[in-house]
Amino acid sequence: MGTQESDERTGKAADGGTGRRALLGAAVLGAGGTVLGLGGTARAAEARHAEGRGGGRGVKGLPVPTVIGHRGASGYRPEHTFGAYELALDMGADIVEAGDLVPTRDGHLVCRHEPEIGGTTDVASHPGFADRKRTKRLDGVSVTGWFTEDFTLAELKTLRATERIPANRPHNTLYDGRWEIPAFEEVLRWQDEQTCKRGKQVWIYPELKHPTYFRRLGLGTEERLARLLRKYGKDKRNSPVIVQSFEPTSIQRMSRLVGNPLAVLLSGADSRPWDFVENGDPRTVADLITPKGLKEIASYAQGIGPTLDLVIPRDAAGNLTEPTSLVRDAHRAGLILHPYTMRNENPFLPANFRKGSDPDAYGDVFGAFRAYFATGIDGVFTDQPDTGLLAREDFVNG
Repeated sequence: MGTQESDERTGKAADGGTGRRALLGAAVLGAGGTVLGLGGTARAAEARHAEGRGGGRGVKGLPVPTVIGHRGASGYRPEHTFGAYELALDMGADIVEAGDLVPTRDGHLVCRHEPEIGGTTDVASHPGFADRKRTKRLDGVSVTGWFTEDFTLAELKTLRATERIPANRPHNTLYDGRWEIPAFEEVLRWQDEQTCKRGKQVWIYPELKHPTYFRRLGLGTEERLARLLRKYGKDKRNSPVIVQSFEPTSIQRMSRLVGNPLAVLLSGADSRPWDFVENGDPRTVADLITPKGLKEIASYAQGIGPTLDLVIPRDAAGNLTEPTSLVRDAHRAGLILHPYTMRNENPFLPANFRKGSDPDAYGDVFGAFRAYFATGIDGVFTDQPDTGLLAREDFVNG
């Protein structure tokens, strides 16, 4: 997930068609479940979870609610490293978000949270790259730092990953410098290796970052991703790779290139996808989450990844209110929902689930998981997959 996450208190708080939709087979659960009243919703979720154990049926074979390791197990290791990815698998994550994909100067796709890498690598400590520091306009925002498109893959491989939010995760800084930046082609090979090693299919959930920005630089990312998926035989509707993006037109483009399940990411209701801004489309996310907007998304994608606040809004004090109709409306359109992002630390939780004010301390995250699961969501991105799996176990057992 990208810069669109500012509405979920991340950085600022602390520092094609009917056939593929049928593949996902999302059971329709109403959004009327309340925060405290689980009842029938829990029983329905348990039935869906049992159905999902079948395997061999593409996304439909995954457990529900699906637990997705957000950039790996990034609550415990620097994000988008093989250390974080493998730990997520060790913890039992159903899917690993292995790859926020950004290109290099020589056209390779690499896994970084953003193209600006000053906050996630040790690039600033490399004197030879001091002159690469730039100020650029990234989706309308002025950003200063070092950008992947100014480096070759070989140059990026001389860098090492660092913790992005050390104020919340000082324990993760222990691992600064241990892992290099993964190329996505390495991730695809790693996926096969881990599938053989673990005796079960490993799933990944890459995201195309800022595709309009990169296309204007002559570094179109959709075609590069499609070529890699085809090269490794992972471009089919049952392939264990779900592709996501905050830009709907990018997902439309992918729907014409590959058969993979696809998901449109959705930020705050008042925001506009950057491709809409560039193309003069006046619609906001609020327009996309209407029944009409969801039906349109379902014509080329199979799921949505809304911010959690679109599922249950927060009031002015940051407390959860009542669920919206988004889950019900999306299911009626044939879409699955994988909202983002659950984190254990206080600043990222709704105010009524926080404990104390320590930014590194955990709040009542199990209570928060229960509230979101009760809405009928099909899965969730989480930085702490082990917590998500325990929360799911509690929820499906009522």
